[in-house]
Amino acid sequence: MSSNGIWMVRAGRDAMHLETFVSKGLVAIGLSSRIGEEALNLTRKKLTVSLSQAHPDKSKYWASTQAGQLYRFVNEVKVGHPVVTYDSNQRIYLLGKVSSETRYEPGTVPYQPYVRTVAWEGQIPRDAISVSTRNSLGAIQTLFRLNTEASEELAALAKPLGVAEEPVLDEDSGVSDEAPDELGDLLAETEDKSRVFIEDMLARLSWEQMEHLIAGILRSMGYKARVSPKGADRGVDVFASPDGLGLEEPRIFVEVKHRQAAMGAQAIRAFLGGRQVGDRCLFVSTGGFTKDARYEADRSSIPIRLLALPDLRELLLEHYDGLEPEAKRLVPLKRLYWPIGHP
Repeated sequence: MSSNGIWMVRAGRDAMHLETFVSKGLVAIGLSSRIGEEALNLTRKKLTVSLSQAHPDKSKYWASTQAGQLYRFVNEVKVGHPVVTYDSNQRIYLLGKVSSETRYEPGTVPYQPYVRTVAWEGQIPRDAISVSTRNSLGAIQTLFRLNTEASEELAALAKPLGVAEEPVLDEDSGVSDEAPDELGDLLAETEDKSRVFIEDMLARLSWEQMEHLIAGILRSMGYKARVSPKGADRGVDVFASPDGLGLEEPRIFVEVKHRQAAMGAQAIRAFLGGRQVGDRCLFVSTGGFTKDARYEADRSSIPIRLLALPDLRELLLEHYDGLEPEAKRLVPLKRLYWPIGHP
């Protein structure tokens, strides 16, 4: 079997259609039944338009992504191409070969009406595969093409159906020697992406949303915080204190600058003007700060903390669990658990 460009075709969420894939010898993908067989003859652009019209409640991104998936399934997957799908119950990848063009069969696989016949020929235990290839197989799309290295590894490891061998493990540790390092590299990459995507979400907030998020973070820290009314607030966007009235210290004054430009020393001086003993200041600038601005903050007699976008992201994550539902909805996040030291 050729190893060049193996196609992954998922059998639905949690491989719910795996039994049908195997018993009927096929792969299938889902798409709007509102378009039907006509979708097989549309260009990708026309398919995107048709999906947008059929689903006005969906985003343009959704329509474009769905159109791309079906277009590739119909036009780029060829008869004779190798395909793989994952059996999450047995932890094996099934390897096969496409043997038909795409046909529209809405009753064959529930919610996946576009079908191609496949001859299933081999299988590979997941534990035998390198961490880098597992990462390639972990893409979220229903349909995608593996890179050359991952395709070649799967083809080399494949055994006839029913006789897949257990992977050879290191006798001392129970895992392969290189797996922990590979997994550590993947974790670092995932963490980097997570940080950048969270900052992207913060950057997309409106000015008012950013102010309410800062107030929410302060409340999660035990303060009573409120967003200042629009108008003559003298540079104060959020105010917080233990009692919410400013009668108890510390009194926290917050300025929020939600823009691309870095804040300079003059902005810091203007914000600090009028502050007194017992006041604490927080200056949030999603565009960062100049060197002079940080110097101005360092020499201030009034305690002040400067928060650029990365600092805000760290503060948000530190107190995220304690945020009120309204604040969490501004930046919805999901906790992810990652294995440490084992693949």
